[in-house]
Amino acid sequence: MLSTNNVSLSYGKRVLFDEVSINFTKGNCYGIIGANGAGKSTFLKILSGEIEPNKGNVSISPGERLSMLKQNHFEFNDFTVLNTVLMGNKKMWDIQQVKDALYLKEDFTEADGIKAGELEHDFGEMGGYTAESDAAQLLSDLGVTDELHQTLMQDLNGTQKVRVLLAQALFGNPDILLLDEPTNDLDIETIRWLENFLADYENTAIVVSHDRHFLDTVCTHVADVDRSKINIYTGNYTFWYESSQLAARQLNDKNKKNEEKRKDLLDFIARFSANASKSKQATSRKKALEKLVIEDIKPSNRRYPGIIFKPDRQVGNDIVKIEKLSASVDGEVLFADVSFDVHKSDKILFVSKNQLAVHAFFDIINGEAKADHGTVEWGTTITKAYLPNNNQKFFESELNLMDWLRQFVPDTVKDADEDFLRGFFGKMLFNGEELNKKTKVLSGGEKVRCMLSKMMLQNPNCIVLDEPTNHLDLESITAFNNGALDFPGVIMMTTHDLAFANSVCNRIIELTPNGIIDRICNYEEYLENERVHELKVEMYA
Repeated sequence: MLSTNNVSLSYGKRVLFDEVSINFTKGNCYGIIGANGAGKSTFLKILSGEIEPNKGNVSISPGERLSMLKQNHFEFNDFTVLNTVLMGNKKMWDIQQVKDALYLKEDFTEADGIKAGELEHDFGEMGGYTAESDAAQLLSDLGVTDELHQTLMQDLNGTQKVRVLLAQALFGNPDILLLDEPTNDLDIETIRWLENFLADYENTAIVVSHDRHFLDTVCTHVADVDRSKINIYTGNYTFWYESSQLAARQLNDKNKKNEEKRKDLLDFIARFSANASKSKQATSRKKALEKLVIEDIKPSNRRYPGIIFKPDRQVGNDIVKIEKLSASVDGEVLFADVSFDVHKSDKILFVSKNQLAVHAFFDIINGEAKADHGTVEWGTTITKAYLPNNNQKFFESELNLMDWLRQFVPDTVKDADEDFLRGFFGKMLFNGEELNKKTKVLSGGEKVRCMLSKMMLQNPNCIVLDEPTNHLDLESITAFNNGALDFPGVIMMTTHDLAFANSVCNRIIELTPNGIIDRICNYEEYLENERVHELKVEMYA
């Protein structure tokens, strides 16, 4: 078991944690959630011993091994890929180094032989004799091919390094596993492999992630970092969110009797328990939910932004017509011969084997870049708002937030006074002195929230979203997802957030160098069709 006892940490006047005492038990997977800057990653570093708290301590049951996903991509530059993974089990790696050094001695004594025998025994008990093959299999499962296993880490690209460091953390079945944003730079198939790995994992896992689908699939509990405290709740992220929202609504409903409130909560728990998850971890999550008592469900103190797009007018029959569109970069064809129409009810997810293709496509249809060939013709009824993947050009001035937003007020708005503009910033949780900030000093998340204020100001009936969840915390992502679900207009988007894509989109268009693949389905169905197709190709290869 891993536990904290009165852990406190502050930097100057800023208190991150105040006397936090919690237990993490075997067989559970905990998702650490909290607003940006709440200290989620810092808490993992406290648990791993990388950061010493100002007060309190962390304790691990005797004999248990803790492993953490490393964030330093250069730490193992001088080691081979395979050895980097083997070093994930430090005790076994150290034994191997001592053992190998003994056998290299020229004056090998009887005492050395006895010592080597003891080391061989310990090495075998730890699974040392199958360690290399186990590590190699783990690497292959994570998409690091055999020919890279003897390559130095310094010769890998960033994505490959992430996978190797993830393999290192998972290697050797640690008793306690700490993962900070483990899905970053992983493709959908590798994320699904990791989800299945954690579903089968019988020890303690603690995860920080902004990927709601991942949290929902793997987590049995949520650890909520809020106001310098951490509270643990039973269930995955969606259960925590929906139950806390239900509790908040009930708190405000003064006319409803306590017995009716209790029945509503019990019905909610029963419904969620019955549909806990499709993953292998459904059984443990279902058991945890069945043991949940009503008093454990509390309203959240979290504030959620209001991301609400209100079109000035409905879209007409002609939305956008794209014909024979092609684009390339440095001689590489990103997409070619792209032709399709968009319909009133469309919520389209754009995907590609090369994500640069989708970014280029969105820039072209929004007039930010030129195509090699083809045409884009928007309908006369369309008012579109674009959230680009790269928004840096919008934030190079010395303007404060109020003056920055004022420059985007549409001509149709006659009375854009300060209260009017403050309303849009208020929805995005900017207030008070924050409005005097210069746009050049904003964080990535603050810039996205400013861009969303700009988009809402335009009252669009078509929104184009290029990786909309980048830089946002879980509260903003959840609010954005809900806003997209309620939006009555057309959506064209690309995202790595599976939960966002699957809940919103009803049409998938894949951009390729040879045209498009166009399917009417949600993202889960699209991925399943892709998997079946790949299996058939393997069968007949």
